[in-house]
Amino acid sequence: MSSVSVEKPSFLRAQIGGLPRPFWALWSGTLVNRLGTMVVPFTGVYLTQGRGLSVAAAGLVMAVYGAGSLLSQLLAGVLADRIGRRATLSGGMLATGAAMLALGYSASLPAILASMFVLGLVIDVYRPASNALVADLVSPAERPRAYGLLFWAVNLGYAVGMTAGGWLAGVGFVWLFWIDAVSCVAFAVLVWRAVPETRPRAERSAGGFGAVLRDRVMLGFTLVVLGNALVYSQTMTTLPVAMTKVVKLSPGEYGLAMALNGVLIVVAQPLVSAWLGRRDPARTLALGMAVMGAGFAMTAFVTDVLGLAATVAVWTAGEIVTAGIAGAIVAALAPAELRGRYAGLFGFAWSLSAVLAPLMGGALLEIGPRTLWFTIGGIGALSAIGMLLLGPAIRRR
Repeated sequence: MSSVSVEKPSFLRAQIGGLPRPFWALWSGTLVNRLGTMVVPFTGVYLTQGRGLSVAAAGLVMAVYGAGSLLSQLLAGVLADRIGRRATLSGGMLATGAAMLALGYSASLPAILASMFVLGLVIDVYRPASNALVADLVSPAERPRAYGLLFWAVNLGYAVGMTAGGWLAGVGFVWLFWIDAVSCVAFAVLVWRAVPETRPRAERSAGGFGAVLRDRVMLGFTLVVLGNALVYSQTMTTLPVAMTKVVKLSPGEYGLAMALNGVLIVVAQPLVSAWLGRRDPARTLALGMAVMGAGFAMTAFVTDVLGLAATVAVWTAGEIVTAGIAGAIVAALAPAELRGRYAGLFGFAWSLSAVLAPLMGGALLEIGPRTLWFTIGGIGALSAIGMLLLGPAIRRR
């Protein structure tokens, strides 16, 4: 009696194999776009140094950008379901490139305000369309891995783009706008040529956002995501202020500790993505949220750069655990013809957190650093508990 041995796939093939070619076109476009993402991280510097605006005027400009971003995700979700994923993504990227150049050449405050509102409105239009494309193209079992790989591409590209952007900003801000615009056009062309349209034909009878808002499981999940987003958004709002003003770290020390976040994601996330994708999504996401909350709560005890690096390592571990899982849950909850709208509501939670996080974080920091970080840790814990409570309903889907 003879036996046939089945060759075990290599580690690399286990991580990246089995995904359709159009997904890799989407992945490549995402990476190219994020490599060119240079404007938004340096917007505050550009407005105050490049255009000579006051801090108050720059804050007004960023608030207008946030208002556009709030509308962006909901609008993009409808467009992804109505006119198609490919058209929405490519059109959004072309509009973003145009808005980048308009902002780069705007000299007056009214022109800058108009350009920033449009930029906020279009810059993330691609997200609901991209999330819906992955759900359409990839089988449910492989979606956590696919979303995780996109997360990895975003972080890899962003890390390189930030480094290059910091250097180019010293040469001339106009370079940032042109490189960002060109990367947007490259993303649009690549998706248009290499990714098929996947929108289901049955969409016209699916109803509007009312169908999404009647889904109580999705609404509960959105609230949980909002809590998690409020925690994570502190990295871009209150954390740098607290570390440089309260703990008295230098900008160089702060940047060095925060660089650990990108390094850990780029190195570790691909190694664990496939394994995490085979675990129960609700429990896995709850674990990641709890670890993130614990990492931010630990920030209350930071007194030096090594302490900050330790907390960054903890909440980054939680971020790695959550990567790809949330997108897979949204895809599982959404009917095929409403995937764009569901992804839009999911993205809206993140846009809303970008508005609320600095307001909440600033008020709590005024009371005291420990009040801030223990509250943020508590929000992370509540988000994890909420995710566990939603678990049975998600598993039934």
